[in-house]
Amino acid sequence: MKGRPLLHTSYASEMALFNTPAKRVWFGVLLAVAVAVPFLLTDDILQLLALCCVAAIGAIGLGLVTGYAGQVSLGHAFFLAIGAYTAAAISGDPDGRVIGFGVTNMLVWLPAAGLAAAAAGVLVAPLATRLRGLYLAIVTLGLVFIGQHIASEWSSLTGGVGVGRPAASLEVFGYQLATTDAFATRDQKLFWLMLALLLVFALAARNLARSKVGRAFTAIRDRDIAAGVIGVNLARYKTIAFAVSSLYAGCAGALLYTVSGYFDPSSFSLLLSVQYIAMVLIGGAGTVSGAIAGAFFITLLPRLTRELQAWVPFISTQPNEVPNVFQVETILYGVLIIVFLIFEPRGLFGLWVRARNYWKAWPFSY
Repeated sequence: MKGRPLLHTSYASEMALFNTPAKRVWFGVLLAVAVAVPFLLTDDILQLLALCCVAAIGAIGLGLVTGYAGQVSLGHAFFLAIGAYTAAAISGDPDGRVIGFGVTNMLVWLPAAGLAAAAAGVLVAPLATRLRGLYLAIVTLGLVFIGQHIASEWSSLTGGVGVGRPAASLEVFGYQLATTDAFATRDQKLFWLMLALLLVFALAARNLARSKVGRAFTAIRDRDIAAGVIGVNLARYKTIAFAVSSLYAGCAGALLYTVSGYFDPSSFSLLLSVQYIAMVLIGGAGTVSGAIAGAFFITLLPRLTRELQAWVPFISTQPNEVPNVFQVETILYGVLIIVFLIFEPRGLFGLWVRARNYWKAWPFSY
C-alpha cells in the first residue's frame, strides 16, 4: 500500500522471498560487493572466502534438519565424507592408486555426491522417528566414528590415513575452473564458482522453508506430538529433513577440499561435526542467513587464532614457542557456543535483528 510499504495485504506478499524494499536493496548491494571482491583481495583471502562459501552450504543443510526440523544431528561429518569420497571416486583417475572412474565433469560428480549422501540420510532417518533429543544426538554421533573406521580401512577408496587422495576435479565440459587463464586467476574463479553455488543452495533452502514442507518442519520442531495430532506425517517429514540435509552435506563435502586439492580420512573427524554445530548455533538456528553468517564466522576464526600469540602472550609457555592453534580453536568453539546459548540464543542473526529494530525505532529505542 502507498505510504505503508511494510503492510502486507496478502499471504503471498508476506511470504515473498524478498518481501520488503530493504531486503531487495541489501541483497543487490551484497551481491554487487561479492562480485567485485575478487578484484580487491589477495589470492589467499579469496581461497579462504571460497572455503567459507562451501562451509555455508553444509551449514545450511545442518540448519534445515536441526534448526528448522528440530532433529539434533552430530553426524554431519559422516555425510560430508560420503559426498567427498563419492565425488573423488567418480572424478578420479582410473589408472591411479585409488578407485577412480575418470568422469571429471562437475555437473556429474556434484549431483552424484549429493544423492549418495541423501541416500545415506534416508537410511538414518528411521532412527529419527524413534528417537529424539539427546538420544538422537548420540546415535548420529556414532555415525562419525563408524565413518572414520570405514575410511581408515577402505584404503583403496580413501588412500589410507596420512596418505589420502586427490579431491574431485573442477571441470565443466572440458573447461578447467581451477586454473589461471586470460580472463581470471584460479582463486578468482574458485570464489565466483563457490559464491554462485552458495546462492543456488541458499535460495533453494529459503524456498523450502517457505513451503508446506518447511512449515511441517517448524511444527515438528516446536512440538512434534501436537504436529502429529493435527495431521503432520512425522515419519515422512523427518525423513525429508534428513535427506535434504544430507544432500546439502554431500555437495559441500564434494566441494570442500577442491580448494586445497587433497584430503584424507582424518579430515572428517568429530571436530568437523562440532564446527558445523557451532556454525548453526552461533549464526542462528532456524535461519538460512544465520547459517551463512555462522559459517563465515567459524571458517574465518582460525585466521584470528594465528595472531593470538602476539595479542595474548600467555598462550605460549616458552618465549619462542608457537601456540597450539588446534587447541585454541577447539576451546574457542566451546566457549562461543556456551556464550551465544546463554546470552543470545538466536546467534549472530539475533544480534542483527536487535540492531535493526533499534535503528528502526530510534530515537524511541527504549
